[in-house]
Amino acid sequence: MNAHGDFLIIGSGIAGLRAAVELVNTGDVIVLTKAEPAESNTGYAQGGIAAAVGVDDSCERHARDTIAAGDGLCEDAAVRVLVEEGCRYVLELLDWGAAFDRDAHGQPALGREGAHSVRRVLHAKDTTGREIARVLWQRVARQVDVRVLKDALAVEVMTEDGRCVGVRFLDAQGRESEARARVTLLATGGAGQVFRETTNPRIATGDGIALAYRAGARVADLEFVQFHPTVLSVEGAPRFLMSEALRGEGARLINDKGEHFMRRYDPAGDLASRDIVARAIVRESERTGAPVSLSLAHMNPAFVYERFPSIAMMCQQVSLDLARDRIPVGPAAHYVMGGVETDLDGRTSVPGLFAAGEVACTRAHGANRLASNSLLEGLVFGARAGQAMQRAVTLAALPPPEFRPLNLEGQPPPAVSRPSEVEIRALMWRSVGLFRERDGLRRAVRFLELAYGDLQETLASNDTRDVDEWRRASLLTVARLISRAALRREESRGAHFRSDFTAKDDLHWRTHVTES
Repeated sequence: MNAHGDFLIIGSGIAGLRAAVELVNTGDVIVLTKAEPAESNTGYAQGGIAAAVGVDDSCERHARDTIAAGDGLCEDAAVRVLVEEGCRYVLELLDWGAAFDRDAHGQPALGREGAHSVRRVLHAKDTTGREIARVLWQRVARQVDVRVLKDALAVEVMTEDGRCVGVRFLDAQGRESEARARVTLLATGGAGQVFRETTNPRIATGDGIALAYRAGARVADLEFVQFHPTVLSVEGAPRFLMSEALRGEGARLINDKGEHFMRRYDPAGDLASRDIVARAIVRESERTGAPVSLSLAHMNPAFVYERFPSIAMMCQQVSLDLARDRIPVGPAAHYVMGGVETDLDGRTSVPGLFAAGEVACTRAHGANRLASNSLLEGLVFGARAGQAMQRAVTLAALPPPEFRPLNLEGQPPPAVSRPSEVEIRALMWRSVGLFRERDGLRRAVRFLELAYGDLQETLASNDTRDVDEWRRASLLTVARLISRAALRREESRGAHFRSDFTAKDDLHWRTHVTES
């Protein structure tokens, strides 16, 4: 079923919905979502949304925390937009009826998370993303000029004379259609499913990054993948996120002897930045030969159950009591700081194609995202992209990317050229995960390059209508891009840690790795 409109949005998370709100009553809007409209990474965001709305806070302070977490690679202009406009858009959510938790004075209750210098995280219990999505859907769903097509998987960005004119997509039965529009926004979310261990839902396969890259758009900073340090680690149980808000409220990481070990690795202890905490958990587990756990046993059980009802329920399903038991945790892939390179209005290097949210790289996060800045990013840059789509201004050509060539000489060709999803995800977790080094990265790149060449031949036949095959194509494309970027960056910075280059190298690497 072909569709035509003025504006096309791919994805139904916070960035896509906020853009749609901006476009209401300005033309016909088509929203393409590959699952149910409410199924997105936004709905899985537990902790909250950061904004400098507290009496002891300021945009300047929020910006300093964001830049410190970004480890030298944040773009100041992007950070300013994020924190300054973020306050306005968060207050707007409150005006629209977002049911954020309140304190005894009726003001938003503010939580604290790792690397924040003050309490500034607004939350709705531990289902903040779901609440924001509810509010935005209410504003979008009742509009007659917004058309939602569900179970629609975008598989190709269509261009004419170098300009994006829409996408080709498949429905659940593999039937092919086109959605054409004056301008198109990619708001497809993240790519956590590229890794074997992840907090992301099954739909987070990096489709938007793959779509844009295959259309010739520039991608940037894909070596920076954030691994959330505290994910439920129970054999046979889902990898359920144990929100950083738990530690913000006082939960402690302990080893098998019950020792509170984090200050051994960083003075900030349990509230150090995510990359530091994630690596510390692995190192402590290796040092002791036993798992690491999260403990809330020293806290008031009534408060724990009231503040974190969804997390408590999930723990209960695996016979654990959040308030009393030690909760085994470990790191898992969580968020991609890099993505499709955009300007501050969401324009990509392909005219007519925009991107916002986790799929995009505005460089506001730098090398490591500050906790609870992700929902804020989707809100702010989704709105800005919607405004820019109205103006439909074509982005001037960006300078060509510069990067060092990859040296893969001497690497034997891998035996498998058509890896399965399971093989891709296992390879990425093993060789491109929390700890990286040259030999493992070179093997991964060599393997993925051969597989990608085979994939290109398959896609060139133009008759691939298997939804699972396109899912594998997205995973393979993004895995290749992440691996190539990780191999190029010969230093450790933020979420990117090289065991063979453990120091940060500002002289050579305070720069961005781009590819197109």
